[in-house]
Amino acid sequence: MHLISTMCRVLGVSSGGYYARRRRPPSVRATADAELSARIVEIHRSRETYGAPRVHAEIKAQGIRVGCKRVARLMRALKLHGVSRRNWSVTTARDRAVRPAPDLVERNFAAAAPNRLRVADLTYIPTWAGLLYLAVVLDAFSRRIVGWAMETYLCTELVLKALDIALGQRRAAGVVHHSDQGSQYTSLAFGQRCEQAGVRPSMGSVGDCFDNAMCESFFATLECELLNRQSFKTL
Repeated sequence: MHLISTMCRVLGVSSGGYYARRRRPPSVRATADAELSARIVEIHRSRETYGAPRVHAEIKAQGIRVGCKRVARLMRALKLHGVSRRNWSVTTARDRAVRPAPDLVERNFAAAAPNRLRVADLTYIPTWAGLLYLAVVLDAFSRRIVGWAMETYLCTELVLKALDIALGQRRAAGVVHHSDQGSQYTSLAFGQRCEQAGVRPSMGSVGDCFDNAMCESFFATLECELLNRQSFKTL
């Protein structure tokens, strides 16, 4: 411990100035930062996955005007950060012997009402016992998963189960079902099931994630916020 007068002399400040600063109340900016920091902690604690952009979006949705850079600065001070996405994946294979469906979406995922446009895709979940494959069907209007199925192998039956669950929950004649050109979606069995149910299949181009961006976005969130944060011992 050192005397206040000694430390002030070494640092080149006056003792009077030091004591005046001690008695001075926090500035308006410091008070606002403290209140905002408490709100940031509350938002981040809900899932512990949000980075500065999503925390900022949530604060804006609450009607508070604040800059994203300020949120990022306060999160750094609080040692809070979002989770990052993995940079490795597996992809489905295209069957070149079959003709894909036309692209009825052309990267426009806006839907005026439910059951007008659905997007579908596959991903995998690593477990200690092997890979578990997941197929989903997402409604573009509500962004809800209306159909899903899981299997230990990648097959046409997997996407058929997801399609049937979606149709069972929300049957809609003429709905567009958009996917990539994986062999599961271009199979004869899948095409026949779509025809029977009055579903209009649609497919994007090969190797272009933007042609099925809405479903890719859902999987990115699922992997980032759930699958990458824990391991599963069993299927």
